[in-house]
Amino acid sequence: MRTPANGLSLIRTIAIGVLTLLTFIGASSTGGARNSAGPISDAPATTKYSLDASQSKFIAHAFAGGLFWFKGHDHYVAARDFKGEVEITSESLTPASLRLVVQSGSLVETGAVFTEPQKQIINKELREIVLPPAQYPEIIFQSTGVTGKPAANGRYDVKITGDLTLHGVTRRIVIPAQVTLTGNDMRAVGEFSIDRSDYKVKATSAFHGLVRVRNTVKFNFDVVGHRQ
Repeated sequence: MRTPANGLSLIRTIAIGVLTLLTFIGASSTGGARNSAGPISDAPATTKYSLDASQSKFIAHAFAGGLFWFKGHDHYVAARDFKGEVEITSESLTPASLRLVVQSGSLVETGAVFTEPQKQIINKELREIVLPPAQYPEIIFQSTGVTGKPAANGRYDVKITGDLTLHGVTRRIVIPAQVTLTGNDMRAVGEFSIDRSDYKVKATSAFHGLVRVRNTVKFNFDVVGHRQ
């Protein structure tokens, strides 16, 4: 039996409608799955700064402990040659990182109580007995984590956790600092202490005993970095 023409037209209309509905549902389902993941957000922007030794200070304050010629005189040993890189997350400061490399051969006595000839003797003992550059050419600090919070006047109070390698020994330390960001410059100021015996650093037993000091050595720093 033949289906009337108007019946065929009705069937076609229903079929087209069903196909259209299925296509729409499939497209919506695909789009919904795609949209449910959401856009992948970009990582926070970071800024890198190179440390400028010519505008910075990094000084080891060794407290007097000797029994010889210079008893009662503290040592202020400055690092003349060092480099480093600081990476800071824009606006929030953290995550952040620091790598600092000091050339041990650049350590020199700067204490005002010593004469120039005395400083020469101290520097000689530093290079030959305390921290021989040929054996231990670099002092390295590499951060493993940084925490911080805003302070007054655009500054940040931070704590830098990391590994200090000195005299062939590596130990974990925490360095508190205050960081200021101004234009293309970064400045970090702070101090921290170590026990030299932890790093097997000698208090010299040389003739003059100029570098006989107590175990605690305090480091003061005021370092400046420029945006790369």
